[in-house]
Amino acid sequence: MEFPVDIWLRGDNHATTEMIAPVEREPRAWTDGDVAAVLIGMLRAIDRARNPGAAADRPVGLRGFSWIVDPFEPGGVVIALEMTLGAVVAGPFDVSESVLSGMIQRVMDAEKWKTGEVENWKSKSKVH
Repeated sequence: MEFPVDIWLRGDNHATTEMIAPVEREPRAWTDGDVAAVLIGMLRAIDRARNPGAAADRPVGLRGFSWIVDPFEPGGVVIALEMTLGAVVAGPFDVSESVLSGMIQRVMDAEKWKTGEVENWKSKSKVH
């Protein structure tokens, strides 16, 4: 499935749009793995905008950004990611806002466990 992403780099006065196709399924059939692929595709798109010569398959971590799923006026929802580098917005997607938000939250939570972030938080919060 191909969809547009709007990319704004901090310090630029304009946004650019490109098409990406990180998943095959339509949004209502997405799995958590598909959602992770969409987020990674969005992060790679903003990375390409900032670093055009970078490797296309450069490793991407699902951390260091804020996200929101927001209704899109004509219909559907968009995913917006914001970070120090800038912002990237993808969509619109024909899927429920609450369903997509829940999937993104699960993906982000799983990433925290995978990277050991949660264990780091636990160790820092121990009372001595």
